[in-house]
Amino acid sequence: MERKKNMGINEIVTIDPEILSGQPVFSGTRVPIDSLFDHLEAGVSLDDFLDDFPSVTRDQAVALLEAANKLLSSKHIEQLYEAVTG
Repeated sequence: MERKKNMGINEIVTIDPEILSGQPVFSGTRVPIDSLFDHLEAGVSLDDFLDDFPSVTRDQAVALLEAANKLLSSKHIEQLYEAVTG
């Protein structure tokens, strides 16, 4: 299966005050973004996460992890961190 390239952030994440009080969720779902990280931290595989949350696509989950990797491996990580922690 070929994965779509360069998935836009709006295809990955939705922030809407009417969905889970504005908590970031996978677009088109009510699945919080942090649930993926919680599952991975607990040792749950990506496949098992996707089985638990079938409304999240593999493309979305992989694109989210790729975006997090790019942000966290940026040479500007300190500025990014300061921007999100205020």
